[in-house]
Parts: sequence; C-alpha cells; structure tokens
Amino acid sequence: MDNETLFRRLIHEVFSKGRLEAADEIVAVDAIEHQASGMGNGPEGVKRVATTLRRAFPDFTLEVQDVVATHDMVWARLRGGGTNLGSFFGHPPTGRTAFVDVFDVGRFADGKLVEHWGVPDTLGMLVQLGLVPAPQRPAEATAR
Repeated sequence: MDNETLFRRLIHEVFSKGRLEAADEIVAVDAIEHQASGMGNGPEGVKRVATTLRRAFPDFTLEVQDVVATHDMVWARLRGGGTNLGSFFGHPPTGRTAFVDVFDVGRFADGKLVEHWGVPDTLGMLVQLGLVPAPQRPAEATAR
C-alpha cells in the first residue's frame, strides 16, 4: 500500500470512524509525534488524540482536502469537526458545531507512519465554539 493510501486510511478509519485498532496497523510503535498535543508517541498517542476528539465531538469527521505524496513524505490539508457534546480543552460542552483546518505532514518508512507534524487551527475552533472571543483588529487598522 502506498504512503498516501496509508495516510488516508489513518484519517478515515481512526479519526472519522473511531476504529482505533487501525492505528496499530498504520503507525510504527516508535513513531514520533512532533505536534504539541501532549498525547504521546506511537499508535497509543494517535489513539489518545482520536479518542479525545471523538469524546468532545461524538460525530467528529476528518476529511483530506488536499494531499501531496513524495518519496517518504505525505503533506495534507485536512478539515474536521462535529458537534461539541463533551468536554473540550477543559471547557464544558457547548452543543455547537465547529470545524478545524489542519495542515499535516507524515513521514513513512517500511509501510508505517514514523513521524508526524500537525498544525491545527485550534484558536479558530475555540472561537467557533464561543469558548474564546474572536480576535479584534486594532481600531486604526479598521478605520482605513
């Protein structure tokens, strides 16, 4: 299976469908997570992230919007979201639907994900949920 197909399978099965066992097949035991999620490395870290998202958003789905795969790397733009019915970043559920844009990079070796970097727009999601106020432009910038 090529790296792009493996990446898409990880996103679809683990994050959108909640099939956590697929992480064991796709993610190397010693995979390194560079995203500052604090959830850990390897398949267990991936499972913790997916579980946390799916608890906060039981209908959570994550979709690949764009992807480029070259050699051992997969670069992707993703969009995910759902209805906030569980605690999120320590906040009580809002009942609101929110979406997050994510840029992901994965490095593969021997048919497994061995490194991951991710940049989610967490602030944008928190604003959509009403958990933090939207950033405001300075008055002088809006007056122009």
